[in-house]
Amino acid sequence: MRRTARYRAMTALWCAVAVVVFVCSTFPVYWMVKTSFQPNNEVRSRELQLWPEHFTLRNYETVLFDPGRTPFLPALGMSLVVTLATVLAAAVLAFFAAVAVSRFRFKSRTGFIVAIIAIQMLPLEAMMVSLYRVLDAWQLLNTAIALILVYTATVLPFTIWTLRGFVDGVPIELEEAAMIDGCSRVGAFFRVTFPLLAPGLVATGVFAFIQAWNEFLMALIVNTRPELMTLPVWLRTFLTLNGTTNWAAIMAGSTLMAIPVVVFFLIIQGRMASGLAAGAVKG
Repeated sequence: MRRTARYRAMTALWCAVAVVVFVCSTFPVYWMVKTSFQPNNEVRSRELQLWPEHFTLRNYETVLFDPGRTPFLPALGMSLVVTLATVLAAAVLAFFAAVAVSRFRFKSRTGFIVAIIAIQMLPLEAMMVSLYRVLDAWQLLNTAIALILVYTATVLPFTIWTLRGFVDGVPIELEEAAMIDGCSRVGAFFRVTFPLLAPGLVATGVFAFIQAWNEFLMALIVNTRPELMTLPVWLRTFLTLNGTTNWAAIMAGSTLMAIPVVVFFLIIQGRMASGLAAGAVKG
């Protein structure tokens, strides 16, 4: 009886902690969405309001249809092209690199792994000048290809390291069993092991997507033309230096910017489950 009461008390405590964490995590998102439906003068007011007193869609009209501003849709298209290309390139390159490091023993394997960790420690800001000069020499400034190359190179070390752990987690005995049944080494890998790496590919794809979608500094430096802005740079155009920043419109733009991320996670959430390899070797 005493153990049951203690168990219920611990369950209630952990539920309360979970609720607190959930509220703290979602409140900034709620505040952003709530602010996007308020007039700008109401947003700048010092009075705290948990719900819009004067509900309006004017901020979204400003973001989408204001002729005096840089259009939203070209920036959205640029961000989608760069982000999806980065995710695809990073997933393919990281996949082959992770397989090579995990499944094969070559001479410079240890040095390659150490290099991955060392490169991951370098901040992007430390390489901005070098990257800019290289892209300028290749005549890639003000192009989507420049951002795709930079973003792919930026996320590759982490994605290789992450995906390597997933490849190591798939027992090589599965491939050996398929080879006994008549598959070649390559066929066994792609028919048996590759489907089990779906959670790893999704995890690395999520990281690459977030990095490319939210990156601001290199997008600001590499692409200076208004028609080539990505969404983070486009959102910066709402900021002014004279104290009249339209914060309500910024929140509306931020809400629209978050929608593709939410859609992306809804699409891939079913593949985020882990432990597929463990289930494959049981029985």
